[in-house]
Amino acid sequence: VQLQASGGGLVQTGGSLRLSCAASGRIFSIFSMGWYRQTPGKQREMVAVIIGRNSPNYADSVKGRFTISRDYAKNTVELQMNSLKPEDTAAYYCHGDIFGRLPNRKDEYWGQGTQVTVSS
Repeated sequence: VQLQASGGGLVQTGGSLRLSCAASGRIFSIFSMGWYRQTPGKQREMVAVIIGRNSPNYADSVKGRFTISRDYAKNTVELQMNSLKPEDTAAYYCHGDIFGRLPNRKDEYWGQGTQVTVSS
């Protein structure tokens, strides 16, 4: 299983960006998909996650500004980021808990990081 992320870039404060991530390979089912972010010297933190077909979970810092969505048929997850702030600057990582090796074995997968930089 591979997770391929795209999007990101440089934007001014108040701007918008959209991140996309596609899961590919042998996939029996996907338990959850989401986005995490990390800045140098800090731990990776959850930004937004969708478990199954439940309502999304968001970090308090992005509620009302970010929207996560999934295309279950295409095994993709997207993150629409609006009203971006300098403190949103980070490397963003796509994450998936996926049944890929075996139908009853769930493993954790990460995509490559994509940089989001918000200038003030």
